Amino acid sequence: MSKLPERYAFLDLSDYGRPIAKFIASSLKNTSFTPIHVTIAFIISGVIGIVFILKGLYWWAGFFLILKSILDAADGELARIKNTPSYTGRYLDSVSDIILNMLIFLAIHVITDSNMLYTFLAFFGVQLQGTLYNYYYVILRNSLQGDTTSRVFEDKTPVALKGEKQRHVDVLFKMYKLLYGTFDKTIYALDKNAYKGALCPKWLMTAISTFGLGFQLLIISGMLITGLKEYIIPFFMGYTVMVFVFIGIRRML
Repeated sequence: MSKLPERYAFLDLSDYGRPIAKFIASSLKNTSFTPIHVTIAFIISGVIGIVFILKGLYWWAGFFLILKSILDAADGELARIKNTPSYTGRYLDSVSDIILNMLIFLAIHVITDSNMLYTFLAFFGVQLQGTLYNYYYVILRNSLQGDTTSRVFEDKTPVALKGEKQRHVDVLFKMYKLLYGTFDKTIYALDKNAYKGALCPKWLMTAISTFGLGFQLLIISGMLITGLKEYIIPFFMGYTVMVFVFIGIRRML
């Protein structure tokens, strides 16, 4: 089961690892491995990638960051294959992503000796970009009755689904709100009527998918490998301008 009905599926540039993710999920279908296990695996892969960044081994860093992106897709695929959606997995995934992103940018700060304020602005920009993409994507998925584990408005703790514990959902939701609340509120303030209007066309969603975490990690990996590490932070600071461009385009449509 895919996240969207086939006729509404768009080219997601951040989802390049989906074919491998589906293979991994299919291989684990009849095993005792759960989506949470795969999430833990992507956390480990991300941490290893960060260690390699700090050691200056950028090819290995890129490999593990991209592997992290693939495993990040595989946990959701496994949940769909096993028909075991959970808010625990959804929030653990998001909380892990933002913490790893912060550590990645801190590692880049260390190896480039960049200004700490610029590092923070780049990190903030990356999260704002990802939040806009997720905002539009979740609206699309909910409107088309696709994958509904993610909600347009994360305003209250959801009721645990079958097979998960409410206390786990409660704790992870609080962590999610603490870490993502500012970004969610900012994007909603910038385009609060998005869920009322027409759905984003495929071409626009493809353009906005460059804000997806998978694509962001691909850019970081590529810039590390090609000797452009000093430009990573300036790039993401500058690319955040596209948040306003995409919102403007969606409003005109």
